[in-house]
Amino acid sequence: MLNIKTTDKNFKNQFDKLLQRGKMDIENVSKIVTTIIDEIKKDGNSAIKKHVEKFDKWQVKEDKDLKISTDDMEKAYSFLSKELKDALNLAYNRIKNYQEKLMPETWMEEDSTGSILGQKITAIDKAGLYIPGGKAAYPSSLLMNAIPAIVAGVDEIIVCTPAPDDELNSLLLAAMHLCGIKKAYKIGGASAIAAMAYGTKTIPKVDVVTGPGNIFVATAKKLVYGEVNIDMIAGPSEIGVLADESADAKLLAIDLLSQAEHDEMASSILITTDANLANNVEIEIENWLKTLDRETIARTSIKNRGAIIITRDMDEAIELMNDIAPEHLEVVCKNAMDFLPKIKHAGAIFLGSYTPEPIGDYIAGPNHTLPTGGTARFYSPLGVDNFIKKSSIISMSKKGVAMIAKECSLLAQTEGLGAHAASVMQRLN
Repeated sequence: MLNIKTTDKNFKNQFDKLLQRGKMDIENVSKIVTTIIDEIKKDGNSAIKKHVEKFDKWQVKEDKDLKISTDDMEKAYSFLSKELKDALNLAYNRIKNYQEKLMPETWMEEDSTGSILGQKITAIDKAGLYIPGGKAAYPSSLLMNAIPAIVAGVDEIIVCTPAPDDELNSLLLAAMHLCGIKKAYKIGGASAIAAMAYGTKTIPKVDVVTGPGNIFVATAKKLVYGEVNIDMIAGPSEIGVLADESADAKLLAIDLLSQAEHDEMASSILITTDANLANNVEIEIENWLKTLDRETIARTSIKNRGAIIITRDMDEAIELMNDIAPEHLEVVCKNAMDFLPKIKHAGAIFLGSYTPEPIGDYIAGPNHTLPTGGTARFYSPLGVDNFIKKSSIISMSKKGVAMIAKECSLLAQTEGLGAHAASVMQRLN
């Protein structure tokens, strides 16, 4: 993996390449995705059947074959071991409790004139959740996407997930049952995003589409934005680790690999002030790699997109990490909490040596659907805010409008909008 120091002559060029890690070749796949979207818009279910047969390798004989049975969801849940049920429910409750704390409330405030200003919080009517199912199935992603929608009060939740060879992960089905999902469909990729965005005979049109996916899913979300809202355009998974000499090299190594095993395009970046620690982490990474079931994927990721950066001091390390704006950021330092005020850009922040990133993927409570590729500079984690909308409330009293009518009229006239000015001034007559 790349091992560089900030004192190296070519450091800036190498670091700039790291900052480009999130670049997705959306332009090259846009034509393919646009064709898929246009076919869904034009032919609806007929196009879906064609796409499922092409990409997931099974034949949809009737429209109803696309629907995932709620009986199958319930059956999958009932067959879980007690330990797995308990783990799933613990995750559900912790995620739900966290999202409830994030839920904003409607408010109104009356001033001395009797005028009222406020904000009304309303859940969207229909949410479409995309849950990946290609190289691996992610029941945890179902929980992370469905629970904020449930807490927000969404009336109708629609789930789309690919079913290669017409097979579904049983734990994903069980998670659907736990979340009370009534409408779920066996369709993946850009086709699923288009179907939820525009609607078909079988799949309802939604108001927002959320959930992670590959470059085709990301591109489709970008192209349908405006027809529906989306959460974010997420790329491959990534982790950034800030560490000082107090950190354990073996733990850091497996934490870096926890993201590398996701995908060959995943990024794992360690920034440390300690050169000895950096060397030891590289050794431990090789030791751990030999033990992993997904060694080939993790090794490719670490080799091509992994990096260790050695800095002069921790302030420099934090500055570089803020530039990277990682999806996941571990701070493994003495007094880790002291560094929190200096961290500006990260999707999720994990503080201390007992807080590995995977604890956030499954059960800590905060969402694991996070901004990637540096977009943590302006995106936030998925949450209830993605499933609500806010309406301003204005109710002026006669006295209240009289106090500000002339100023309002003046501003309107200055912009050349006479009807605006007259609308306000007539209230004074």
